[in-house]
Amino acid sequence: MTPTITSERPKSRVVKANPVVQSYSELLKSVKAAGLLERRVGFYVTVFSSLVLLMTATWFGFALIGDSWFQLLIAAALGVLCTQLSFLAHEAGHRQIFASRRANDWAARLLATSVAGMSYSWWEQKHGAHHNHPNVISKDPDIMDSPIAFHVEESASRQGRLSSFLTRKQGWLFFPLLLLVGLGLQIDSVKFVFRRAKVTHRWVELPILVVRLSILPFLAFSFLPLGMAFAFLSVQLAVFGFYMGASFAPNHKGMPVLPTNSRVDFLSRQVLTSRNISGGRFMDILLGGLNRQVEHHLFPDMARPQLHRASAIVRQYCDKHGIPFTETTLLQSYGIIVRYLNEVGLAAGRHFECPMATVTRRY
Repeated sequence: MTPTITSERPKSRVVKANPVVQSYSELLKSVKAAGLLERRVGFYVTVFSSLVLLMTATWFGFALIGDSWFQLLIAAALGVLCTQLSFLAHEAGHRQIFASRRANDWAARLLATSVAGMSYSWWEQKHGAHHNHPNVISKDPDIMDSPIAFHVEESASRQGRLSSFLTRKQGWLFFPLLLLVGLGLQIDSVKFVFRRAKVTHRWVELPILVVRLSILPFLAFSFLPLGMAFAFLSVQLAVFGFYMGASFAPNHKGMPVLPTNSRVDFLSRQVLTSRNISGGRFMDILLGGLNRQVEHHLFPDMARPQLHRASAIVRQYCDKHGIPFTETTLLQSYGIIVRYLNEVGLAAGRHFECPMATVTRRY
């Protein structure tokens, strides 16, 4: 059965239940029966403890190395560890760790603000909209308001010689721009906390953000020469941003983009717009479970260790209902992203007519 996209409201009539819609209920029952929605707190305690030990060792390294350009290795290690801890914040934000919603929220808030320098309140509203409308034009924040045009409609709106030229080459610019992702996340977070009228727990997030964004520069400029301190901060932020961006990009970039008024059932929408990355348990660690993106979008509160077991069940349902299930290697996904963005960029400066042209695959 092939899912369809419609943009007109159907006439009132008695309609039989959509088998694809029913299948998600069946899929959810199968996953629950297999015990795949049970919490794995012990796993997360082990991961968190290991990362804290590595972070402690890294700061000991900072103190021991002293005035040396080898400090840039310490900066890179800090960028990697901050990203790994951010993966835990992401999982807590999805209620994957604890049974208590409150415990998950506070774990995510404290990790996001103190480690990544990111507002959890900002991330929660942004990421929630993404999960509800993945790759949907004007509804998914992850494909809006970006230097990169992720769909033809946005690309066609880029006017001016320089803007059009850069957009046409945007596939090659995508990965260099990831070096700025960390800085962008922190700037957007600060703007959100200061400018939004209502921010949940503003007076918890604000002081932690101020301390987090001040302490690293303070340590760098206090113990390192001026040029080395700037290099240290730049490397840490660049590695953090690149690792974060390169981990999230394979999930949806280069997958079908849906028109604003499209109506696709939940199962089809989440599977069609998501891409899994092969590589087994190593990739589970490297990408913090984001490599199981299809399963994560279908069951956002599923703990990371359970996702690989859910994958076989999801594949079986997708085969049964004719829904394309996409999985590639990490390097293949990056090649797909570059080609896709360059293809989208070719529309820069052209007059855009039909939103349906943004659907990159035929369903």
